[in-house]
Amino acid sequence: MSDYLADVQRYDAGADAAIVQKIVKHLGIALQSKDASLVSCSDKSELDRVREKWCTKKLGATDAAAADAVIKKVCEKMKADRQKHRVTFYYLVAQAMGKLGDL
Repeated sequence: MSDYLADVQRYDAGADAAIVQKIVKHLGIALQSKDASLVSCSDKSELDRVREKWCTKKLGATDAAAADAVIKKVCEKMKADRQKHRVTFYYLVAQAMGKLGDL
């Protein structure tokens, strides 16, 4: 858990550990697989999955274009990271959508 929090804090120094923990719990077993624990911004099907599973189902987004814009913004923000950790990516998407408090 502390590794996930430290990674999120690289982007948000004041990140709430409880919110990071909720994202870790939501992702559950997926985090055990190296491939599933990362997000590929160059893979359209991966980004579509993030939009559908995270933005729409979990965060309640109703505008797919707006969700795609947020995902693109987070990809740009994390572009220096060769490996984009899913927990951090999801945190930043929720933050950009103003949904951290809803988690």
